[in-house]
Amino acid sequence: MAGLCAAARARELGGSPVVFEKGTRPGGSMLLSSGVIWRYREFEEFRAQCRGGDERLQRLVFDRLDEGLEWLESLGAPVVARETGNPLTSGVRFDPEGLTETLVRAAAEVRFGQPGTGTGTDTGTDTGTGTDCPLVLATGGFQGDPELVERWVRPAAPLRVRANPWSAGDGLRHGLASGAALSAGLDEFYGRNMADVDFGEDGFVSLAQVYGRFARIFNEQGEEFFDHTAVSWSELDLVQATAHQPGARAWYLLDDAALDEQVRYGTVRELVAAAPTRTDPAELPFEPTAGTVAAVRVAAAITHTIGGLRVDEQARVLDEQDEPIDGLLAAGADVGGISTGGYASGLASALVLGRQAAETALS
Repeated sequence: MAGLCAAARARELGGSPVVFEKGTRPGGSMLLSSGVIWRYREFEEFRAQCRGGDERLQRLVFDRLDEGLEWLESLGAPVVARETGNPLTSGVRFDPEGLTETLVRAAAEVRFGQPGTGTGTDTGTDTGTGTDCPLVLATGGFQGDPELVERWVRPAAPLRVRANPWSAGDGLRHGLASGAALSAGLDEFYGRNMADVDFGEDGFVSLAQVYGRFARIFNEQGEEFFDHTAVSWSELDLVQATAHQPGARAWYLLDDAALDEQVRYGTVRELVAAAPTRTDPAELPFEPTAGTVAAVRVAAAITHTIGGLRVDEQARVLDEQDEPIDGLLAAGADVGGISTGGYASGLASALVLGRQAAETALS
């Protein structure tokens, strides 16, 4: 999304951008998302939820998201709903396929299968036509590279990848080779605890087990490693904790009261009934807690990384002295530190930083 937004905005401003897309289709992980682009209703809530984040970039996303959403609509992006279903947040839900098609049309020139550019996917965007034109890194993070995930996130076992297969740290590597500094939050990621089975893109939503706050949570050794009463609304803290348990796996144990709880996609009972890894409590590898009537085995999966390149409010990549690197900008999940310590919309930062990168490049 970030690269396409950068290209669409650059063309709108009179540039001649080219999007170098590593993948075989446009849209990166945006195409696989729910299409909800949101921010916290109050900036103070943003800061409270993501205390370790870069306040300058958080303010940028907060202040400029609404105009970005209006811009997407002006381009013709199809709106599904004008609410998020969460009282803490406001935003718009777009149809992901329609949103992708709209941005590709506005970007105009997208070249596929371009790993040699050093930028990868989601995209690398050249914002002009000369050989020394500014480059916008928008490659979607490094979750697709097991070595980088092991180095920075340090999970106890390889994480399932719940994202497009092309976001493998090309932007991070390019930035580091250019002298870029890194942000906070390199050991953090956005993801979900998934039913512990192999899955493809069609299972990214249906196999996500987002009801850990109602469960008792144990690792494979029968140790209760996370207090379910302390699980955040996003459950991001829980999936990150699971990643550091043996095998990066956990068991959710549920009683009747938990099964009757309502969550986004139905009741917990309905989700458990559909989970391919539900287990009779009597068959658990450890003694279940009293009252347990159902158990589900889950595995931590990574959607995108949270740490990355350090940038300023103009989306310019910074070096270790906080000086901008000439001609190099970044947006989307290649930008690190916005939601460090918590959870914020990756699509929102992609939209805002993508547009900002284009404006900076052509200023």
